[in-house]
Amino acid sequence: MVFFRSVTALSKLRSRLGHRSSLRDSVRWIQTQTTTDLDLRSQLAELIPEQQGRLKKLKADYGKVQLGNITVDMVIGGMRGMTGLLWETSLLDPDEGIRFRGLSIPECQKVLPAAKPGGEPLPEGLLWLLLTGKVPSKEQVDALSKELRTRAVVPAHVYKAIDALPITAHPMTQFTTGVMALQVDSEFQKAYEKGIHKSKYWEPTFEDSLSLIAQVPVVAAYIYRRIFKDGKVRPVNDSLDYGANFSHMLGFDDPIVHELMRLYVTIHSDHEGGNVSAHTGHLVASALSDPYLSYAAALNGLAGPLHGLANQEVLLWIKSVVDEVGENVTTKQLKDYVWKTLKSGKVVPGFGHGVLRKTDPRYTCQREFALKHMPDDPLFQPVSKLYEVVPPILTELGKVKNPWPNVDAHSGVLLNHFGLTEARYFTVLFGVSRSIGIGSQLIWDRALGLPLERPKSVTMESLENFCKKAASS
Repeated sequence: MVFFRSVTALSKLRSRLGHRSSLRDSVRWIQTQTTTDLDLRSQLAELIPEQQGRLKKLKADYGKVQLGNITVDMVIGGMRGMTGLLWETSLLDPDEGIRFRGLSIPECQKVLPAAKPGGEPLPEGLLWLLLTGKVPSKEQVDALSKELRTRAVVPAHVYKAIDALPITAHPMTQFTTGVMALQVDSEFQKAYEKGIHKSKYWEPTFEDSLSLIAQVPVVAAYIYRRIFKDGKVRPVNDSLDYGANFSHMLGFDDPIVHELMRLYVTIHSDHEGGNVSAHTGHLVASALSDPYLSYAAALNGLAGPLHGLANQEVLLWIKSVVDEVGENVTTKQLKDYVWKTLKSGKVVPGFGHGVLRKTDPRYTCQREFALKHMPDDPLFQPVSKLYEVVPPILTELGKVKNPWPNVDAHSGVLLNHFGLTEARYFTVLFGVSRSIGIGSQLIWDRALGLPLERPKSVTMESLENFCKKAASS
């Protein structure tokens, strides 16, 4: 179980959410629970003592309460289903999907400020929500957007570090290198070396995290332009928000692409703490590594084919389908290709999830965006048909608990339609987005004084001996 709700308003909302019929009223109610204070750091400074006391009481009152049983399957199966991590900013429900501080993606689309009426939520609004548990006003989001623009300065040595790599290096390799180069200016490292008191750890962590969140789109855009656009760099536009600016620096100024990037960054930002990138960031930071080191480690986990690299694999797989059978693929042809993929010992990318047991809401909102802006796209058609074809086949195989599409099943096709066709770069977009979730949680890790993570490991022999002893007793 992950315990969260950082303000009284959200605690009250939780009880209301237990009654589905009043959900819409609950969302309207929480939207009014805002303050006129535009300074995010001062908001946190007020919230932290309350949450420190809450965690202390939780440990004192319920520290010995058991959260479940650990089985051998869990130990050798990647710790699936094992509860063992505190993550404040989001919670993943197997049936409903991700909730950011209690709010689902459709609810966030409704209550978070947008760049235009009825538009997609601004990522800055989600950052405010993750850190404070409060839905911000448009004025607060605008102030945060301005602050991030002032922090979006990348030193020259970062570009030199990236340029030292071959241009053929994978974009994620270049991205991680750039983040590691940014670490030179870590405020946390400087403060720790000067002997900062542990009760103040959250303050330089806040500075590093916000600067990191602001800087990574600049670094990521530089890498994109370096590899794919002859190195012609586009500077930050002081009139644009976070998502639109990222789109602009990449080279896309279509307002629809700006909206797509706002949606993309928002829905990819956080997915509770057990996934590889989030857990890696938390684990490394528990050793008091600064946010740059922790986030760089998280990116290396994100770069794996079973995690963030999957969005690249999906688009390449769909293109292989079209290349073999043509754009007007029939359901039968698609079924045959899916079986061909599975019988070759490969997986169908974009389907299944370690926690979710229904269609990923992040897939659903991307599908809605596609239906609105690109319903006739030739790659969108097979994606739609895959939704009908793949789940029954995976269910028939009986080897997966969740045969439904996840977030990766759709993102590549959207990006490809609007001109961002370089699939090798897609995981970098994911990485930029994930800076918001990981950075937010790292601030709370230090504010709450969470300890060094150190689980117990076992050998196969020790497991065998334990199980034999348990069986004979």
